[in-house]
Amino acid sequence: MRLLICAGGTGGGVYPALTVTERMSDDTDILWVGSEGGMEAELVARANLPYRGIRAAGVHGVSIRQLPGNLVKLWQGYWQSKQVLKDYKPDVMMFTGGYVAIPMALAGLKVKTLLFVPDIEPGLALKTLARFSDKIAVSVEKSRGFFSKKERVEVTGYPLRQDLMKWTKAEALAYFGFSSEKPVILFTGGSSGARSINKAVLAILSELLKRYQVIHLTGHLDWETVKNATANLPQTYQAFPYLHEMGAAYAAADLVISRAGASVLGEYPFFGLPAILVPYPYAWRYQKVNADYLVEREAAILLEDQYLQTQLLAQIDNILQDQARLQHMRRAMKTLAQPQAAEQIAHLLYEMAEG
Repeated sequence: MRLLICAGGTGGGVYPALTVTERMSDDTDILWVGSEGGMEAELVARANLPYRGIRAAGVHGVSIRQLPGNLVKLWQGYWQSKQVLKDYKPDVMMFTGGYVAIPMALAGLKVKTLLFVPDIEPGLALKTLARFSDKIAVSVEKSRGFFSKKERVEVTGYPLRQDLMKWTKAEALAYFGFSSEKPVILFTGGSSGARSINKAVLAILSELLKRYQVIHLTGHLDWETVKNATANLPQTYQAFPYLHEMGAAYAAADLVISRAGASVLGEYPFFGLPAILVPYPYAWRYQKVNADYLVEREAAILLEDQYLQTQLLAQIDNILQDQARLQHMRRAMKTLAQPQAAEQIAHLLYEMAEG
């Protein structure tokens, strides 16, 4: 089978597609098409997959001055896509979002296409791509309501990396040098970090370390500031700018405080990990929908960014000092797990290629 993956722009679209490639058989030929100079190029190279870059740009929400140039880029991307399809001749294509997929979708109308929608509510690019897709894979059942052609929608779950799923609680605690006697809190803001979360952690850290162990993933932007502020703290505080072994952090943690990007729909349920979710204010709508889904199922609570400094410590104590509530949240989160999501999407791609 010849599979063309077209995804880029953010990790939210790139990582699920990379995860699906892990589940494809060795005789599957894969070509990744992304944007010229896109952040995805490095990630795809690390996975040893061939990469072609095309031109692309957004047209929604851009200024009048930018619009003509962006339309030209899309037009150029369309003709580059036509050439890629002529050279590669894929049996099936997979999209996960990003404006780079629009010219490829238009150029490949005759090729069978699967769209994966990571967040519960699709953005404009994904809604546009859905019109050209033969199958639409979604993380949760609630997403079905955002698409008019519901018969095309398959609820697969959010794809999880294999290396994420290998950790046990005991192995994870040993990895960080933690005791099993005190609860572990994980703070994470993604690869760049979340400055408001980092500031809130530093403000309450002395109180936290009296009764908890802490894993603090700062992201790169605030790493030096956090490192200098926490230089002499005990082993019960572990800070990293970035952690490749995220599975260890999830497996060790009893509670996570984070933004509410699409990965929370797959990763936290797999580990049965209760969460305090702080939607990013500038991506409020999509993250708020994700957070609300977990809150409505009593697996998480929502804390608005503006209240981090004043309410975070109390919210943490309310959960971790109440064992009955903590166990209820764990069970509620665990019931949402769909660990076979990547395999299901891979199976759909094979079915489409053969059919």
